[in-house]
Amino acid sequence: MMSIARPLLIASFSALTALTVLPGCAVSRGQSTVGEYIDDAAITAAVKARFVEAKTVDAAAVKVETLNGEVMLSGFAKNSTEKTDAERLAREVKGVKLVRNELTVRY
Repeated sequence: MMSIARPLLIASFSALTALTVLPGCAVSRGQSTVGEYIDDAAITAAVKARFVEAKTVDAAAVKVETLNGEVMLSGFAKNSTEKTDAERLAREVKGVKLVRNELTVRY
């Protein structure tokens, strides 16, 4: 009987902890639900993947942050074409509502 109670207690504690901690993390970033936090993370990953696939944007030089479907690009671009391509690629990702392109062109 003791061997069944312990895993049940651990699982219950883990579930309670997740329900308590995860929503708090999401709200602290401005999202109202854990689902919005996960959606934003997926959008960020998709934008970065587009940069890698396109090869016209240096994915390592561009920071991508997403909050409530709004994507902000920051960092450095080699030229204005790279800056424009980064914004276009980000806009094409499903779920993106707005792109703020704060990339600086290095001459």
